[in-house]
Amino acid sequence: MKICIVKLSALGDIIHSMVILQFIKQKYPTASIDWVVESAFADILNNNPHIDNIFTVNLKSIKKNKFKIFSEIKNICKLSKSSYDIVIDAQGLLKSAIVSKLICGKNIVGFSNDSIRESLASLFYTKTASIGYDKNVIDRNVVLINKALDMDITKDNILSKKPFLYSSFSNSNAIDILFVLGASRENKIYPKEKFVELAALLREYKIEAIWANKYEKEAAEFIAKSCDNVNICDKMSLDELKDKVSKSSLVIGGDTGPTHMAWGLNVASVTIFGNTPEYRNTYITNINKVIKSNSKVNPLKLDKSDFSIREIGVDDIVVLAKELLD
Repeated sequence: MKICIVKLSALGDIIHSMVILQFIKQKYPTASIDWVVESAFADILNNNPHIDNIFTVNLKSIKKNKFKIFSEIKNICKLSKSSYDIVIDAQGLLKSAIVSKLICGKNIVGFSNDSIRESLASLFYTKTASIGYDKNVIDRNVVLINKALDMDITKDNILSKKPFLYSSFSNSNAIDILFVLGASRENKIYPKEKFVELAALLREYKIEAIWANKYEKEAAEFIAKSCDNVNICDKMSLDELKDKVSKSSLVIGGDTGPTHMAWGLNVASVTIFGNTPEYRNTYITNINKVIKSNSKVNPLKLDKSDFSIREIGVDDIVVLAKELLD
C-alpha cells in the first residue's frame, strides 16, 4: 500500500500528526509512507524510519509572488505519477485539500465539513472523518487515521508511544532545563522577565535558552545576563534542536513547536498557555504538564488581544518543574 500524508505546517501541528506513523507501520509493516510538507518544516520529518519520502512545497512563496502558483502546481502534479492508494489530508485547509486532489483524485480522506475551519476543503475528499474542531488535536489525528486506514489506535496507544523524532546530530550534552523563549505570535510568548524569575528559583539546575530570531536572542541575552545558571545556545537547525531537546531533562516554554518536541521525544515538559487552549493543543501526561492562564478560550476564534500569558506567576511552574526533575 502506498500512502501519502499531506500536513504542510506548522511545526507543532506536524509533530502532533507524526505520532500516528509508528502505529501505521505496526499494522501495515510493508506500507510505503510519503509526506508532503512546507519546505521550512521538512527537517522535523528527516531521519524518521517510518517515512519513505519527504516532498516539499513552498506555497507561502505565492503570497509574495502570485506567479509562483504555476511552478508549485507543476511540482505537486509530479507526485500524481506515484500512484498512491490513498492520500490523507491531515491539515484540513482548502490549500491542503487542493494539494491532495492534485496528487490523487480517486481516494482522498480528510475531515468532514463540520470538523474543520475551512469547510469547503471537505468537498475534495472521497471519505471523511468527523470529530469536533475543538477536540484535542492528537485525538483528531487518531480519528482521521483510524477512518482512513481501518485502524483502531486508542488513547492508551498514544500514551505509551515510542519517541518519534530523530536527529542526525548527537553533539548535545545533557542539561537539566531547556527554556523555549519564543512562539509564532506575541501573545503566546511568556515574558523574559518571568523567565529570569524562573531561573532564579531554579538556580540549582543547569539551564540553556534557545533562540531562532532577533527577539528571542535578545531575550536569551537578557536572561543570561541576569542569571549565572543560564547559558545561551547557538542558533540551531530543526535537526540540531531535536538532539538538544532529547538531551534535556525538562523543557519549559509556551505553546509552540520546540516545546511540543519534548512530548514527541518523551521528555518532561511544562507548557505555558495563555490565549490558546491547553486541552486541545497538547497531551497532558505524567511527564508533560501545563500551566494555563485564567482566560477563557474559543478554539474557533482565538482572541488576538488576549495577553493573559503575561499574568501567569512563576511559583506554580517552579513546583511542577521540581516535581518533574525529582
